[in-house]
Amino acid sequence: MSIEVRVPTLGESVTEATVATWFKKPGDAVAVDEMLCELETDKVTVEVPSPAAGVMGEIVAAEGETVGVDALLATIAAGEGAAPAPAAAPAPAAAPTAAGGSVDVMVPTLGESVTEATVSTWFKQVGDSVAQDEMLCELETDKVSVEVPAPAAGVLAEIVAPEGATVDATAKLAVISGAAAGASAAPAPAAAAPAATASTGKDVANAPSAEKAMAEAGLSAGQVTGTGRDGRIMKEDVARAVATAAAPAPAAAAPAPTAAPRAPVAAQDAAREERVRMTRLRQTIAKRLKDAQNTAAILTTYNEVDMTEVMALRSQYKDQFEKKHGVRLGFMSFFTKACCHALKEVPEVNAEIDGTDIVYKNFVHMGVAAGTPQGLVVPVIRDADSMSFAAIEKAIAEKGKRARDGKLSMEEMQGGTFTISNGGVYGSLMSSPILNPPQSGILGMHKIQDRPMVINGEIKIRPMMYLALSYDHRIVDGKGAVTFLVRVKEALEDPRRLLMDL
Repeated sequence: MSIEVRVPTLGESVTEATVATWFKKPGDAVAVDEMLCELETDKVTVEVPSPAAGVMGEIVAAEGETVGVDALLATIAAGEGAAPAPAAAPAPAAAPTAAGGSVDVMVPTLGESVTEATVSTWFKQVGDSVAQDEMLCELETDKVSVEVPAPAAGVLAEIVAPEGATVDATAKLAVISGAAAGASAAPAPAAAAPAATASTGKDVANAPSAEKAMAEAGLSAGQVTGTGRDGRIMKEDVARAVATAAAPAPAAAAPAPTAAPRAPVAAQDAAREERVRMTRLRQTIAKRLKDAQNTAAILTTYNEVDMTEVMALRSQYKDQFEKKHGVRLGFMSFFTKACCHALKEVPEVNAEIDGTDIVYKNFVHMGVAAGTPQGLVVPVIRDADSMSFAAIEKAIAEKGKRARDGKLSMEEMQGGTFTISNGGVYGSLMSSPILNPPQSGILGMHKIQDRPMVINGEIKIRPMMYLALSYDHRIVDGKGAVTFLVRVKEALEDPRRLLMDL
Protein backbone atom coordinates (compact mmCIF):
# COMPACT_ATOMS: atom_id res chain seq x y z
CA MET A 1 0.00 0.00 0.00
CA SER A 2 1.30 3.44 -0.94
CA ILE A 3 0.85 6.43 1.40
CA GLU A 4 1.02 9.99 0.13
CA VAL A 5 3.10 12.70 1.79
CA ARG A 6 1.59 16.12 1.14
CA VAL A 7 2.41 19.74 1.96
CA PRO A 8 0.94 20.60 5.40
CA THR A 9 -0.93 23.81 6.24
CA LEU A 10 1.63 26.58 5.96
CA GLY A 11 -0.09 29.30 7.98
CA GLU A 12 -2.24 32.32 7.34
CA SER A 13 -1.74 34.03 3.95
CA VAL A 14 0.99 31.54 2.98
CA THR A 15 0.07 29.64 -0.17
CA GLU A 16 3.34 28.15 -1.39
CA ALA A 17 6.73 26.96 -0.21
CA THR A 18 10.08 25.83 -1.57
CA VAL A 19 11.40 22.32 -0.91
CA ALA A 20 14.66 23.13 0.86
CA THR A 21 16.12 19.75 1.90
CA TRP A 22 15.22 16.07 1.70
CA PHE A 23 16.53 14.10 4.68
CA LYS A 24 15.55 10.78 3.11
CA LYS A 25 16.00 9.27 -0.32
CA PRO A 26 14.03 6.56 -2.18
CA GLY A 27 14.56 3.16 -0.58
CA ASP A 28 15.30 4.47 2.90
CA ALA A 29 13.30 3.05 5.80
CA VAL A 30 11.30 5.66 7.71
CA ALA A 31 9.53 5.66 11.07
CA VAL A 32 6.30 7.41 12.01
CA ASP A 33 6.88 11.15 12.58
CA GLU A 34 10.47 10.95 11.37
CA MET A 35 11.38 14.12 9.48
CA LEU A 36 11.33 13.58 5.73
CA CYS A 37 12.00 17.05 4.35
CA GLU A 38 12.05 20.72 5.13
CA LEU A 39 9.99 23.40 3.37
CA GLU A 40 10.84 27.06 3.32
CA THR A 41 8.16 29.78 3.10
CA ASP A 42 8.57 33.55 3.16
CA LYS A 43 7.84 33.48 6.91
CA VAL A 44 8.91 30.21 8.51
CA THR A 45 10.64 26.90 7.93
CA VAL A 46 8.30 23.89 8.07
CA GLU A 47 9.42 20.32 8.75
CA VAL A 48 7.36 17.55 7.17
CA PRO A 49 7.12 14.37 9.30
CA SER A 50 6.37 10.93 7.95
CA PRO A 51 2.66 10.05 8.26
CA ALA A 52 3.46 6.34 8.56
CA ALA A 53 6.28 3.84 8.91
CA GLY A 54 7.55 2.13 5.78
CA VAL A 55 10.00 2.60 2.94
CA MET A 56 10.55 5.87 1.12
CA GLY A 57 9.10 5.59 -2.36
CA GLU A 58 9.08 8.27 -5.05
CA ILE A 59 10.10 11.86 -4.36
CA VAL A 60 7.71 13.92 -6.47
CA ALA A 61 8.90 17.42 -5.51
CA ALA A 62 12.68 17.74 -5.70
CA GLU A 63 14.80 20.20 -3.72
CA GLY A 64 14.39 23.74 -5.00
CA GLU A 65 10.89 23.19 -6.39
CA THR A 66 8.00 25.49 -5.39
CA VAL A 67 4.89 23.69 -4.18
CA GLY A 68 1.42 24.76 -3.05
CA VAL A 69 -0.58 23.74 0.00
CA ASP A 70 -1.60 20.04 -0.10
CA ALA A 71 0.70 19.36 -3.06
CA LEU A 72 2.09 15.82 -3.32
CA LEU A 73 5.67 15.66 -2.06
CA ALA A 74 6.45 11.95 -2.03
CA THR A 75 5.06 8.48 -1.43
CA ILE A 76 5.80 5.90 1.25
CA ALA A 77 5.44 2.20 0.66
CA ALA A 78 4.02 0.59 3.77
CA GLY A 79 4.95 -2.99 4.49
CA GLU A 80 8.36 -4.50 4.96
CA GLY A 81 10.68 -2.12 6.70
CA ALA A 82 7.80 -0.58 8.60
CA ALA A 83 7.82 -0.57 12.38
CA PRO A 84 5.93 -3.62 13.70
CA ALA A 85 3.69 -1.46 15.91
CA PRO A 86 3.63 2.16 14.81
CA ALA A 87 0.58 2.77 17.00
CA ALA A 88 2.81 2.31 20.06
CA ALA A 89 4.38 5.70 19.31
CA PRO A 90 1.63 8.15 20.25
CA ALA A 91 3.93 11.13 20.30
CA PRO A 92 6.91 12.24 18.25
CA ALA A 93 9.03 11.51 21.32
CA ALA A 94 8.79 7.80 20.53
CA ALA A 95 12.08 7.61 18.85
CA PRO A 96 14.92 5.41 17.72
CA THR A 97 15.43 2.13 19.51
CA ALA A 98 18.81 1.18 20.91
CA ALA A 99 20.08 -2.37 21.07
CA GLY A 100 19.09 -4.74 23.87
CA GLY A 101 15.45 -3.79 24.30
CA SER A 102 16.08 -0.16 25.20
CA VAL A 103 14.19 2.78 23.70
CA ASP A 104 15.49 6.32 23.26
CA VAL A 105 13.21 9.13 24.41
CA MET A 106 13.58 11.97 21.93
CA VAL A 107 12.44 15.61 21.91
CA PRO A 108 8.95 15.71 20.34
CA THR A 109 8.02 18.03 17.49
CA LEU A 110 8.13 21.53 18.95
CA GLY A 111 6.28 23.41 16.22
CA GLU A 112 7.10 25.85 13.47
CA SER A 113 10.07 28.18 14.06
CA VAL A 114 10.88 26.55 17.43
CA THR A 115 14.30 24.92 17.31
CA GLU A 116 15.15 24.33 20.97
CA ALA A 117 13.67 23.88 24.41
CA THR A 118 14.70 23.77 28.06
CA VAL A 119 14.11 20.70 30.23
CA SER A 120 12.07 22.19 33.09
CA THR A 121 10.99 19.17 35.18
CA TRP A 122 11.63 15.43 35.31
CA PHE A 123 8.70 13.52 36.81
CA LYS A 124 10.70 10.26 36.99
CA GLN A 125 14.15 9.35 38.30
CA VAL A 126 16.67 6.85 37.01
CA GLY A 127 15.56 3.39 38.12
CA ASP A 128 11.85 4.21 38.21
CA SER A 129 9.41 1.97 36.38
CA VAL A 130 7.38 3.73 33.71
CA ALA A 131 4.24 2.78 31.84
CA GLN A 132 3.69 3.50 28.18
CA ASP A 133 2.38 7.07 27.68
CA GLU A 134 3.21 8.01 31.28
CA MET A 135 4.62 11.55 31.48
CA LEU A 136 8.40 11.51 31.88
CA CYS A 137 9.32 15.19 31.76
CA GLU A 138 8.20 18.64 30.71
CA LEU A 139 9.98 20.86 28.21
CA GLU A 140 9.64 24.62 28.09
CA THR A 141 9.95 26.53 24.82
CA ASP A 142 9.70 30.28 24.32
CA LYS A 143 5.98 29.80 23.56
CA VAL A 144 4.49 26.74 25.23
CA SER A 145 5.23 23.87 27.60
CA VAL A 146 5.49 20.40 26.07
CA GLU A 147 4.99 17.16 28.00
CA VAL A 148 7.02 14.13 26.91
CA PRO A 149 5.30 10.75 27.34
CA ALA A 150 7.09 7.42 27.59
CA PRO A 151 7.22 5.73 24.18
CA ALA A 152 7.18 2.29 25.84
CA ALA A 153 6.88 0.58 29.21
CA GLY A 154 10.08 -0.30 31.06
CA VAL A 155 12.60 1.19 33.47
CA LEU A 156 14.12 4.67 33.12
CA ALA A 157 17.74 3.67 32.65
CA GLU A 158 19.41 7.00 31.88
CA ILE A 159 18.55 10.71 31.84
CA VAL A 160 20.65 12.31 29.11
CA ALA A 161 19.30 15.86 29.45
CA PRO A 162 18.93 16.94 33.11
CA GLU A 163 16.67 19.73 34.36
CA GLY A 164 17.82 23.12 33.10
CA ALA A 165 19.53 21.70 30.01
CA THR A 166 18.80 23.30 26.65
CA VAL A 167 18.11 20.74 23.91
CA ASP A 168 17.51 21.05 20.18
CA ALA A 169 14.65 19.55 18.20
CA THR A 170 16.51 16.28 17.51
CA ALA A 171 18.10 15.67 20.91
CA LYS A 172 17.85 12.52 23.02
CA LEU A 173 16.36 13.06 26.47
CA ALA A 174 16.57 9.66 28.13
CA VAL A 175 16.75 5.90 27.66
CA ILE A 176 14.15 3.36 28.75
CA SER A 177 15.39 -0.22 29.20
CA GLY A 178 13.42 -3.44 29.28
CA ALA A 179 10.98 -2.17 26.65
CA ALA A 180 8.74 -4.71 24.96
CA ALA A 181 9.84 -5.63 21.48
CA GLY A 182 6.51 -4.60 20.00
CA ALA A 183 7.06 -1.05 21.19
CA SER A 184 10.42 -0.70 19.48
CA ALA A 185 10.86 1.38 16.39
CA ALA A 186 12.21 -0.02 13.15
CA PRO A 187 15.96 -0.82 13.21
CA ALA A 188 16.66 1.01 9.96
CA PRO A 189 15.21 4.34 11.05
CA ALA A 190 17.07 3.94 14.33
CA ALA A 191 20.36 3.99 12.53
CA ALA A 192 19.39 7.01 10.52
CA ALA A 193 18.32 9.19 13.42
CA PRO A 194 21.63 9.37 15.31
CA ALA A 195 23.31 10.25 12.05
CA ALA A 196 20.93 13.14 11.60
CA THR A 197 21.53 14.22 15.19
CA ALA A 198 25.27 14.06 14.82
CA SER A 199 25.33 16.11 11.67
CA THR A 200 26.42 19.73 11.88
CA GLY A 201 25.68 22.79 9.84
CA LYS A 202 28.87 22.19 7.85
CA ASP A 203 27.56 18.87 6.55
CA VAL A 204 24.01 19.95 5.71
CA ALA A 205 23.01 21.66 2.48
CA ASN A 206 21.85 25.23 2.88
CA ALA A 207 18.45 26.37 1.64
CA PRO A 208 18.45 27.01 -2.13
CA SER A 209 17.10 30.53 -1.63
CA ALA A 210 19.89 31.20 0.87
CA GLU A 211 22.56 30.05 -1.61
CA LYS A 212 21.12 32.42 -4.21
CA ALA A 213 20.97 35.31 -1.74
CA MET A 214 24.58 34.73 -0.64
CA ALA A 215 25.73 34.72 -4.25
CA GLU A 216 23.93 38.00 -4.92
CA ALA A 217 25.33 39.60 -1.76
CA GLY A 218 28.86 38.30 -2.32
CA LEU A 219 28.93 36.45 1.00
CA SER A 220 30.47 33.09 1.78
CA ALA A 221 28.83 30.49 4.01
CA GLY A 222 31.43 31.21 6.68
CA GLN A 223 30.20 34.79 6.98
CA VAL A 224 26.62 33.77 7.77
CA THR A 225 25.31 32.12 10.96
CA GLY A 226 22.67 29.51 10.15
CA THR A 227 19.59 29.16 12.33
CA GLY A 228 17.88 26.37 10.39
CA ARG A 229 17.84 22.68 11.18
CA ASP A 230 21.34 21.44 12.10
CA GLY A 231 22.79 24.87 11.40
CA ARG A 232 21.48 25.20 7.85
CA ILE A 233 21.65 28.71 6.45
CA MET A 234 18.21 30.11 5.64
CA LYS A 235 17.19 33.10 3.51
CA GLU A 236 16.53 35.28 6.55
CA ASP A 237 20.01 34.47 7.94
CA VAL A 238 21.58 35.95 4.80
CA ALA A 239 19.39 39.05 5.06
CA ARG A 240 20.45 39.43 8.69
CA ALA A 241 24.13 39.10 7.77
CA VAL A 242 23.78 41.69 4.99
CA ALA A 243 22.03 44.12 7.35
CA THR A 244 24.73 43.64 9.99
CA ALA A 245 27.51 44.25 7.49
CA ALA A 246 25.82 47.40 6.23
CA ALA A 247 25.10 48.81 9.70
CA PRO A 248 27.42 51.54 11.02
CA ALA A 249 29.78 50.72 13.86
CA PRO A 250 27.78 52.51 16.59
CA ALA A 251 24.72 50.43 15.73
CA ALA A 252 26.69 47.24 16.19
CA ALA A 253 27.72 48.40 19.63
CA ALA A 254 24.15 49.28 20.63
CA PRO A 255 23.39 46.01 22.46
CA ALA A 256 26.31 46.64 24.82
CA PRO A 257 24.27 48.44 27.49
CA THR A 258 22.06 45.37 27.98
CA ALA A 259 25.16 43.39 28.91
CA ALA A 260 26.42 45.99 31.39
CA PRO A 261 27.17 44.57 34.84
CA ARG A 262 24.69 45.37 37.59
CA ALA A 263 25.53 47.91 40.23
CA PRO A 264 27.58 46.71 43.19
CA VAL A 265 25.55 45.13 45.99
CA ALA A 266 26.49 45.25 49.65
CA ALA A 267 27.64 41.90 51.01
CA GLN A 268 24.90 41.76 53.63
CA ASP A 269 22.28 42.37 50.92
CA ALA A 270 23.78 39.88 48.46
CA ALA A 271 23.45 37.13 51.06
CA ARG A 272 19.69 37.73 51.17
CA GLU A 273 19.15 37.81 47.41
CA GLU A 274 17.91 34.93 45.32
CA ARG A 275 18.94 34.60 41.67
CA VAL A 276 16.55 32.64 39.42
CA ARG A 277 17.08 32.17 35.70
CA MET A 278 14.31 33.67 33.55
CA THR A 279 12.15 31.04 31.89
CA ARG A 280 12.19 30.91 28.11
CA LEU A 281 8.59 32.12 28.10
CA ARG A 282 9.48 35.11 30.28
CA GLN A 283 12.47 35.93 28.04
CA THR A 284 10.21 35.86 24.98
CA ILE A 285 7.60 38.05 26.68
CA ALA A 286 10.30 40.59 27.55
CA LYS A 287 11.71 40.59 24.03
CA ARG A 288 8.33 40.90 22.30
CA LEU A 289 7.17 43.74 24.53
CA LYS A 290 10.39 45.66 23.99
CA ASP A 291 10.24 44.97 20.24
CA ALA A 292 6.70 46.39 20.22
CA GLN A 293 7.93 49.62 21.82
CA ASN A 294 10.85 49.86 19.43
CA THR A 295 8.84 49.12 16.29
CA ALA A 296 5.34 50.61 16.64
CA ALA A 297 4.36 54.20 17.37
CA ILE A 298 2.30 53.28 20.44
CA LEU A 299 -0.21 55.79 21.75
CA THR A 300 -3.01 55.27 24.29
CA THR A 301 -6.39 56.98 24.47
CA TYR A 302 -8.84 56.64 27.35
CA ASN A 303 -12.56 56.74 28.00
CA GLU A 304 -14.94 55.49 30.67
CA VAL A 305 -18.05 53.37 30.49
CA ASP A 306 -21.09 53.18 32.75
CA MET A 307 -21.59 49.45 33.40
CA THR A 308 -25.11 49.83 34.82
CA GLU A 309 -26.99 48.35 31.85
CA VAL A 310 -24.58 45.47 31.26
CA MET A 311 -24.63 44.53 34.94
CA ALA A 312 -28.44 44.68 35.05
CA LEU A 313 -28.76 42.55 31.91
CA ARG A 314 -26.25 40.03 33.23
CA SER A 315 -28.01 39.86 36.60
CA GLN A 316 -31.39 39.33 34.94
CA TYR A 317 -30.38 36.51 32.63
CA LYS A 318 -27.28 34.87 34.17
CA ASP A 319 -29.19 31.96 35.76
CA GLN A 320 -31.18 31.17 32.60
CA PHE A 321 -28.03 31.58 30.50
CA GLU A 322 -26.01 29.14 32.61
CA LYS A 323 -28.88 26.64 32.75
CA LYS A 324 -29.28 26.60 28.96
CA HIS A 325 -25.67 26.91 27.80
CA GLY A 326 -23.77 25.31 30.67
CA VAL A 327 -21.42 28.27 31.09
CA ARG A 328 -21.55 31.43 33.18
CA LEU A 329 -22.39 34.76 31.57
CA GLY A 330 -19.46 37.09 32.22
CA PHE A 331 -18.47 40.55 31.07
CA MET A 332 -15.91 39.34 28.50
CA SER A 333 -18.56 38.29 25.98
CA PHE A 334 -20.10 41.77 26.14
CA PHE A 335 -16.71 43.41 25.59
CA THR A 336 -15.80 40.99 22.81
CA LYS A 337 -19.08 41.68 21.01
CA ALA A 338 -18.70 45.44 21.52
CA CYS A 339 -15.13 45.39 20.13
CA CYS A 340 -16.14 43.32 17.08
CA HIS A 341 -18.93 45.85 16.47
CA ALA A 342 -16.51 48.80 16.73
CA LEU A 343 -13.86 47.13 14.54
CA LYS A 344 -16.32 47.02 11.64
CA GLU A 345 -16.56 50.81 11.73
CA VAL A 346 -12.84 51.41 12.36
CA PRO A 347 -11.15 48.57 10.41
CA GLU A 348 -7.64 50.04 10.70
CA VAL A 349 -7.58 49.05 14.38
CA ASN A 350 -7.99 45.44 13.20
CA ALA A 351 -5.28 45.77 10.53
CA GLU A 352 -1.52 45.33 10.49
CA ILE A 353 1.46 46.80 8.66
CA ASP A 354 3.41 44.59 6.26
CA GLY A 355 6.30 46.58 4.84
CA THR A 356 4.69 49.49 3.02
CA ASP A 357 1.28 47.81 2.86
CA ILE A 358 -1.65 47.87 5.27
CA VAL A 359 -3.35 44.47 5.57
CA TYR A 360 -7.02 44.82 6.50
CA LYS A 361 -8.59 41.78 8.14
CA ASN A 362 -12.20 41.07 7.19
CA PHE A 363 -12.55 38.87 10.27
CA VAL A 364 -11.80 39.17 13.98
CA HIS A 365 -9.54 36.67 15.71
CA MET A 366 -9.79 38.00 19.24
CA GLY A 367 -6.80 37.57 21.54
CA VAL A 368 -7.73 37.36 25.22
CA ALA A 369 -4.72 38.03 27.46
CA ALA A 370 -4.48 35.63 30.39
CA GLY A 371 -2.10 35.68 33.32
CA THR A 372 -0.65 32.30 34.29
CA PRO A 373 1.97 31.19 36.84
CA GLN A 374 4.40 30.92 33.91
CA GLY A 375 3.67 34.40 32.52
CA LEU A 376 1.29 36.26 30.25
CA VAL A 377 -0.16 34.32 27.31
CA VAL A 378 -2.72 35.39 24.71
CA PRO A 379 -4.94 32.56 23.43
CA VAL A 380 -6.92 33.46 20.32
CA ILE A 381 -10.69 33.10 19.83
CA ARG A 382 -11.01 32.66 16.06
CA ASP A 383 -13.84 34.33 14.12
CA ALA A 384 -15.18 35.90 17.30
CA ASP A 385 -17.22 38.32 15.18
CA SER A 386 -19.48 35.48 14.05
CA MET A 387 -19.88 33.81 17.47
CA SER A 388 -22.77 34.02 19.92
CA PHE A 389 -22.44 35.17 23.54
CA ALA A 390 -22.54 31.53 24.68
CA ALA A 391 -19.90 30.41 22.17
CA ILE A 392 -17.59 33.25 23.22
CA GLU A 393 -17.99 32.47 26.93
CA LYS A 394 -17.34 28.76 26.34
CA ALA A 395 -14.25 29.50 24.24
CA ILE A 396 -12.83 31.94 26.80
CA ALA A 397 -13.44 29.50 29.68
CA GLU A 398 -11.83 26.61 27.80
CA LYS A 399 -8.83 28.63 26.61
CA GLY A 400 -8.35 30.13 30.05
CA LYS A 401 -8.24 26.71 31.70
CA ARG A 402 -5.80 25.39 29.12
CA ALA A 403 -3.63 28.47 29.65
CA ARG A 404 -3.52 27.99 33.43
CA ASP A 405 -2.70 24.29 32.98
CA GLY A 406 0.05 25.10 30.47
CA LYS A 407 -1.72 23.08 27.76
CA LEU A 408 -2.05 25.76 25.05
CA SER A 409 -0.51 24.92 21.70
CA MET A 410 1.33 27.50 19.64
CA GLU A 411 -1.42 27.40 17.04
CA GLU A 412 -3.91 28.56 19.70
CA MET A 413 -1.80 31.67 20.34
CA GLN A 414 -1.14 32.68 16.75
CA GLY A 415 -3.10 34.71 14.23
CA GLY A 416 -4.85 37.18 16.53
CA THR A 417 -6.00 40.46 14.94
CA PHE A 418 -6.96 42.39 18.11
CA THR A 419 -6.49 41.80 21.84
CA ILE A 420 -8.44 42.47 25.03
CA SER A 421 -6.55 42.61 28.33
CA ASN A 422 -8.55 42.58 31.57
CA GLY A 423 -6.39 44.04 34.32
CA GLY A 424 -9.51 44.71 36.33
CA VAL A 425 -9.54 41.16 37.67
CA TYR A 426 -6.36 42.07 39.59
CA GLY A 427 -7.76 45.41 40.80
CA SER A 428 -6.15 47.70 38.21
CA LEU A 429 -7.97 51.04 38.00
CA MET A 430 -6.11 52.42 34.94
CA SER A 431 -3.16 51.32 32.81
CA SER A 432 -1.73 51.58 29.27
CA PRO A 433 -1.52 48.13 27.64
CA ILE A 434 1.32 47.36 25.21
CA LEU A 435 0.54 46.16 21.69
CA ASN A 436 0.79 42.49 20.80
CA PRO A 437 2.71 42.66 17.46
CA PRO A 438 1.86 42.65 14.62
CA GLN A 439 -1.57 43.79 15.84
CA SER A 440 -2.39 47.50 15.77
CA GLY A 441 -4.76 47.69 18.72
CA ILE A 442 -5.32 46.36 22.24
CA LEU A 443 -8.14 47.25 24.64
CA GLY A 444 -7.43 47.44 28.36
CA MET A 445 -10.35 46.74 30.73
CA HIS A 446 -10.13 47.81 34.36
CA LYS A 447 -11.78 47.56 37.74
CA ILE A 448 -15.48 48.49 38.05
CA GLN A 449 -15.72 51.13 40.74
CA ASP A 450 -18.71 53.06 42.07
CA ARG A 451 -18.24 56.77 41.41
CA PRO A 452 -20.50 59.85 41.61
CA MET A 453 -21.65 60.85 38.12
CA VAL A 454 -23.83 63.69 36.91
CA ILE A 455 -26.89 62.14 35.18
CA ASN A 456 -29.48 64.56 33.78
CA GLY A 457 -28.34 67.27 36.17
CA GLU A 458 -28.38 64.97 39.21
CA ILE A 459 -25.48 63.29 41.01
CA LYS A 460 -25.90 59.52 41.03
CA ILE A 461 -23.63 56.67 42.06
CA ARG A 462 -22.79 54.54 39.01
CA PRO A 463 -20.50 51.51 38.45
CA MET A 464 -17.81 52.96 36.18
CA MET A 465 -14.89 51.40 34.33
CA TYR A 466 -11.98 53.13 32.63
CA LEU A 467 -11.16 51.83 29.14
CA ALA A 468 -7.76 52.23 27.48
CA LEU A 469 -7.02 51.66 23.80
CA SER A 470 -3.36 51.41 22.86
CA TYR A 471 -2.87 51.61 19.12
CA ASP A 472 -0.22 51.90 16.43
CA HIS A 473 -0.31 55.55 15.42
CA ARG A 474 1.40 54.69 12.12
CA ILE A 475 -1.90 53.45 10.70
CA VAL A 476 -4.52 54.44 13.30
CA ASP A 477 -5.20 58.17 13.60
CA GLY A 478 -6.46 59.77 16.77
CA LYS A 479 -9.92 60.18 15.29
CA GLY A 480 -10.17 56.47 14.54
CA ALA A 481 -8.97 55.50 18.02
CA VAL A 482 -11.43 57.82 19.75
CA THR A 483 -14.26 56.66 17.48
CA PHE A 484 -13.49 53.04 18.33
CA LEU A 485 -13.65 53.69 22.08
CA VAL A 486 -16.83 55.70 21.77
CA ARG A 487 -18.51 52.87 19.83
CA VAL A 488 -17.45 50.36 22.50
CA LYS A 489 -18.77 52.69 25.20
CA GLU A 490 -22.10 53.18 23.40
CA ALA A 491 -22.58 49.43 22.88
CA LEU A 492 -21.91 48.64 26.54
CA GLU A 493 -24.05 51.45 27.94
CA ASP A 494 -26.95 50.34 25.71
CA PRO A 495 -26.43 46.61 24.90
CA ARG A 496 -29.52 46.65 22.68
CA ARG A 497 -27.40 48.43 20.07
CA LEU A 498 -25.45 45.17 19.61
CA LEU A 499 -28.63 43.31 18.68
CA MET A 500 -29.61 45.97 16.13
CA ASP A 501 -26.07 46.52 14.79
CA LEU A 502 -26.18 50.23 15.59
